[in-house]
Amino acid sequence: MTPIYLDYNASTPIAPEVVAAMEPLLRGSFGNPSSGHWAGAPAKAALAAARSQVAALLGCGAEEVVFTSGGSEANNLALKGLFFRRQGGPSHIIATEIEHPAILAPCRFLESLGARVTLVPVDGAGLVDPDDIRKALRNDTFLISVMHANNEVGTIQPLAEIGKIARDHGVLFHTDAAQSVGKIATRVDELGVDLLSVAGHKLYAPKGVGALYIRRGVEIEPLIHGAAHENGRRAGTESVLLAAALGKACEIAAPMLAMPEVRHLRDLFWDRLKSAFGAGIVLNGHPELRLPNTLNVSFVGRVSADILARIPQVAASTGSACHSGAVTLSPVLAAMGVSRNVGMGAIRFSLGRGTTDAEIDAAVAALARALS
Repeated sequence: MTPIYLDYNASTPIAPEVVAAMEPLLRGSFGNPSSGHWAGAPAKAALAAARSQVAALLGCGAEEVVFTSGGSEANNLALKGLFFRRQGGPSHIIATEIEHPAILAPCRFLESLGARVTLVPVDGAGLVDPDDIRKALRNDTFLISVMHANNEVGTIQPLAEIGKIARDHGVLFHTDAAQSVGKIATRVDELGVDLLSVAGHKLYAPKGVGALYIRRGVEIEPLIHGAAHENGRRAGTESVLLAAALGKACEIAAPMLAMPEVRHLRDLFWDRLKSAFGAGIVLNGHPELRLPNTLNVSFVGRVSADILARIPQVAASTGSACHSGAVTLSPVLAAMGVSRNVGMGAIRFSLGRGTTDAEIDAAVAALARALS
């Protein structure tokens, strides 16, 4: 059986257009973009063009985009950069129980330095209630960080409502948009965010590049100190090659937002799974407010790792982990209140631009054989 890739939320292939944008930079434009002479001019121009391409997708100014090594660095720069700049002042952060480890781990680190963190719950569909955010606010709250779309179940959070709460209370608002950028609209003013994190390898750019949008006027402390690169917010000579790749990926994503073809295949996949397994399969995540490419399902009473082991040609992700014979649910499913009998059989199938109808049919057939 031909291998089938259904793990696009984990990483995407590099788009051909992105490869084409990188190729000239591998052969030329080798100068330092900070140099003032002829050798640096092409690199400086390429870096500026890439910054404008990212900004165009986010609906912000080019000067508000900081290139990073990926989504994790962008998240760390947002949380730690704001905390360190305000050290000695307000120290309370609000996040949710289903945030990515690239948010939760920095929060735990900042707690060791005196920060206070409140994690608000989500409902059974993985959706946060804005009222819970409002109730969690304190006099010393300086930051709210809520992911735009969950990486496991795809549930899309009500950021605009939360953003209004943040503005009304004078609190900064950050979102980890690693999974949503390039799949749905992520225009910063519509979302009401002050900071937004981007991960290149989630939207058909290479690994090792990302970006952090920082609203004009918001000040952060750099994590990397040195020269005044990235308007003094991240020291180190920029990788023009990777910045150009991310810029082109953002440019080609703009006309594809909402991913109608992928959404159709995702829904077709779900219909065929329901036909094949009936009551033996359930959907995890919100049935409507969900990323157009994400399908997280549980095979009730089964163990997801065992299922995927029987169909090694299908690349997908489990929603549970098996240690010494014991099955542990992912923190996301646990926070949603998914029962062990259901959650231990959770598999995340995430589709992409390259997914075909034939692959969906083959995946369903492989699952049927594995579970027969």
